[in-house]
Amino acid sequence: MPAPSHLPATLAFLAGILLTLGFKDFYPDLERRFRRRWRPSATLPAPSSSSAGDVVSLQDRTRSIAGHGSSKDDGRGEGEVAEGSRWRGGGIGDGIESTIGNTPLVRIRSLSEETGCEILGKAEFLNGAGQSPKDRVALSIINTAEEQGLLKPNSGDVIYEGTVGSTGISLATLCRAKGYMAHICMPSDQSTEKSSLLLRLGATIERVPPAPIVDPAHFVNRARSLAAAHTASPTTLGRGFFADQFETPANWLAHFSSTGPEIYAQCSGDLDAFVAGAGTGGTITGVAKFLKSKVPKVRIVLADPEGSGLYNRVTYGVMFDVKEREGTRRRQQVDTIVEGIGLNRVTANFEEGREMVDDAYKVGDEEAMQMARWLVEKDGIFVGSSSAVNCVAAVKLARELGPGHRIVTILCDSGTRHLSKFWAKAGEIGGETGMKLQDVVGAKV
Repeated sequence: MPAPSHLPATLAFLAGILLTLGFKDFYPDLERRFRRRWRPSATLPAPSSSSAGDVVSLQDRTRSIAGHGSSKDDGRGEGEVAEGSRWRGGGIGDGIESTIGNTPLVRIRSLSEETGCEILGKAEFLNGAGQSPKDRVALSIINTAEEQGLLKPNSGDVIYEGTVGSTGISLATLCRAKGYMAHICMPSDQSTEKSSLLLRLGATIERVPPAPIVDPAHFVNRARSLAAAHTASPTTLGRGFFADQFETPANWLAHFSSTGPEIYAQCSGDLDAFVAGAGTGGTITGVAKFLKSKVPKVRIVLADPEGSGLYNRVTYGVMFDVKEREGTRRRQQVDTIVEGIGLNRVTANFEEGREMVDDAYKVGDEEAMQMARWLVEKDGIFVGSSSAVNCVAAVKLARELGPGHRIVTILCDSGTRHLSKFWAKAGEIGGETGMKLQDVVGAKV
């Protein structure tokens, strides 16, 4: 009697079930590897154990490309993630804090093609609170203070800080999210976009005249004294907490525990140099400490704008001319259009990592403005003055190293923060398309 017409299909179906079950029974490791590869986020290498007790962990809460973020020395497979490092609840982050960290690392095509080196920009302007690397620092400072019992949410505590803008914006945002108020002191010569934004974020703003650090009226000293007065007042609710971004180790530890590991993971440990400016010194110190622990031969290079003494500090070991004693210099910093980086004094955050800085490049205002224009014209990247300085220094280093090297730098914040000052002088791009890199690096007024 002939077999029913549906029998071959039934047998094929049953064979498929048996094959699948056998595959799962005999090849569980293959299945596990497949699942690992398609998990939605990457883990970051853990900080070294030497300071593990002090590190403030910034969780990885964003998606990344499969395969990136693997650590070659932590026992996990390619693309595998550690438990607790990815979003819970189907990719939903918990509050604005969850948008901080794990920013993209992007190839800057025009600079890479022009130099023959792979120049990569860490897009820190995509941090979700204050849209700059200061998000990491602000979160680290607040978390550390809470752990130490110096801050208590919704108690009337106020965070005071002296800042040129970016740290204040990050603090103001996170203060509102975590139950505090922010009181920001900043120099009056900074772009008005920053103070306007701070007001919209509910911060109290004091714009003070620029002054040397030895002057009690300096914006940092003013914030410190206000915090102390708040705490001492018997009639004022809560306590005053001075964030102290220039001196607190919570600054560089934020970058040691997040920015550095992210760069290392995104490059799969393969990079030749890291270039960054220094406003407090936290970024370059934290990243240098982590990268040097993983890639000892990586070159750490400072990008320093006009008017800053850090180039001399790295190159010659002194901040100013030998006839001037550090910490007593009373004349003001040389005028520069660059905001956010450059120092004329020693800070604990910079000194913590100074011995790891291998070289420094001085970058002029005109070079910075021309580079900012170049990045818009060639790459559609619209950034502020400090990012432009970093990119000029990266090109100078690429020319020194020669083709075939990988250089990472920081894209700090958007050009929208710099419209009234830096970009007002840099000018409109219009239909320009013919810029030459030789006219950018080395440009003078």
